[in-house]
Amino acid sequence: MSKLTYLWEVLRESLWFIPTCIVIGAIILALGLIELESAVERKQLAEHWPRVFFGADAEGSRTLLSAIASSMITVAGVTFSITVVALALASNQYTSRILRNFMRDRANQTVLGVFVGVFVYCLLVLRAIRGGDEGIFVPALAVFGALVLTLVAIGFFIFFIHHIAASIQATSIIESAAKETLQAIDRLFPEEIGKAIVERVDADLTIQAWVTIPAQQSGYIQGIDTEALLDIACAQDILVRMEKKVGDFVIEASPLVSVAGKPPDDEFIGELEAVYNINGKRTVEQDVAYGIRQIVDVALKALSPAINDTTTAIICVDFLGVILARLIGRHIEKTYRSDSGRLRLIARGPTFSQLLAEACDQIRQNAEGNVAVLTRLLQHLETLTKLTADTQRHQVLRQQAAVVIETAERSVPMAYDRMPIQAIRDRIFFSQPVDEGGQNHS
Repeated sequence: MSKLTYLWEVLRESLWFIPTCIVIGAIILALGLIELESAVERKQLAEHWPRVFFGADAEGSRTLLSAIASSMITVAGVTFSITVVALALASNQYTSRILRNFMRDRANQTVLGVFVGVFVYCLLVLRAIRGGDEGIFVPALAVFGALVLTLVAIGFFIFFIHHIAASIQATSIIESAAKETLQAIDRLFPEEIGKAIVERVDADLTIQAWVTIPAQQSGYIQGIDTEALLDIACAQDILVRMEKKVGDFVIEASPLVSVAGKPPDDEFIGELEAVYNINGKRTVEQDVAYGIRQIVDVALKALSPAINDTTTAIICVDFLGVILARLIGRHIEKTYRSDSGRLRLIARGPTFSQLLAEACDQIRQNAEGNVAVLTRLLQHLETLTKLTADTQRHQVLRQQAAVVIETAERSVPMAYDRMPIQAIRDRIFFSQPVDEGGQNHS
């Protein structure tokens, strides 16, 4: 993740960036319409549209704009209050990890910006109106523009009420997190299994003399520009080994990267550290595990005794199944990066086994005795075994299914309730593959 990309993501998550842009646009619009007033033939406007543009004098226009401005700032305050209540409700009902999705919701940011923008627009137009001894000047086009913007703002307010009511529903929250995670998967792991090129490695890692470079600050690794890291290794003719991966928490002065080939100087160390973005929170852009973590946290909250919402937990399992189905066909494990057959970078990243465990382990542990959740979890594991021909991933899926079955057999006392789970167990472990003629292989 480059610094510009990181800065853009920070701006996207802020509640002030889009409203600020809209306010600047409102300022430009107000000043433009005021200046346009002197360039337009007022007599022609008065003859063709007298009731539209010239329905009020200076005092009436001031009263109108004052009413609009006060209404808009009041509605903006109400909108902000509703947003804060929705954030608190979502945090208490689901998990605080999903608040980031609310913060970066462009619809909420745009609505807030429209109300504040109309308020600023009215103030600027109100300031330009003159009457009485100081000479009469009423910018008719700008006043009419305020009426149009007010109607637009009313439409945005109605949309906001509908949007906020829909966005705090469990399905919407989980789907939003899943879509962001799927986009990260497509961006980070575009290669399908069988299409990845494995380069020959010419390095004996056991005889390398490693020099450790410590981290300069504590926090989560939000992103690593691996291409820049590879370019540095090639330019310096060294071998670089990542000691931490994206999503890990690093403590100041603890190992961040190690290099072999030549002793690093201060300038070189600065270049290496510049490719890392370290902050106090995790993000999904380069951290697929965190996208999975958000959905798992919602499921854990739903399975807690205080809430006990099995339906929400099942929805989480369903979307986790979608994410794992996307991952199972992708080439994830890219440990070695080379240049012209010479090893330059030893990368660290997630494996399919780790991501599968991230998605299933804690839900399984907290769903003891919950037949519906355990059954749905097994159903998705069964589906995943049919989606891959990779032997290692098939084995990992069977191991995960085995522990889910063990949990169910231990925590579900009634044999009748265990019947769906046993049926899935038989299909996963004891069913024989069927050939094209419909005959079972012996």
